[in-house]
Amino acid sequence: MDAFWSAPPISRTLTALTFVQSALVYGGLLSAYRVVFRSDLVFKLLPEIWRVITPFLLTGPKLSFLLDLYFMYTYSSSLETGSPRFGFPGDFLTYVIFVSSVIVLTAGFFLGEWIFTTALIVAFIYTWAQDNRGKKVGFIVVTIPSEWLPWATLALTLVLAGWPAMLRDSTGIVAAHLYEFLTRIYPTFGGGRNYITTPSFIRRLFAGQRTQTRTYGTAYRPDGQAPQGSASTGRSSSFGNPWGSRGVGRRLGGD
Repeated sequence: MDAFWSAPPISRTLTALTFVQSALVYGGLLSAYRVVFRSDLVFKLLPEIWRVITPFLLTGPKLSFLLDLYFMYTYSSSLETGSPRFGFPGDFLTYVIFVSSVIVLTAGFFLGEWIFTTALIVAFIYTWAQDNRGKKVGFIVVTIPSEWLPWATLALTLVLAGWPAMLRDSTGIVAAHLYEFLTRIYPTFGGGRNYITTPSFIRRLFAGQRTQTRTYGTAYRPDGQAPQGSASTGRSSSFGNPWGSRGVGRRLGGD
């Protein structure tokens, strides 16, 4: 339990909720139909509003159950604790809410997809790759520049699961790039304003905490104290093969 509570708060909560919901679904205790995205059920007289959240918390079956959880935590915790763009844990929560909203609009309403977990993971991979541009990562049996990693992941998804799965996961890149454009590219190079800021009520939830990366684990320090012994968070080939062992995807309700 100490290891759980010492993990980054947003990443541990997201991964834990995904584990619980997926275990309930694949254990036969919860119907998958109750948690997938259905726009007609979200917009009705008694809206099932939870369906805009639960589709991000359902992994694939069997081996994908472990792989999705592993890569969700790996990339999200790396961003939450090591990305220069997230000074407070609340900043990462704002990022997750933004990219998730874009994925719902694109994958859910436009493409008609039901599950968004891997699209969210691809969004994490894209943002991580932008933070680590110029580094090399291992992907299956080759070494590639880190900025190629999200595209290589989409190519692998295309081979293993087909066009619909690749299009669904590509919405994660769309969402993450839109966040990158609105928060960094446009304000820096276009002279515009960054409109995606962390709301004050989210900052109050994490008042007095800043992330500080250490060799082991993550520390949180009171606001205003200088970090001590912080280290960079370069990632290597251990992140390089998100779905190298995934099987062919299956859409719920398919033949």
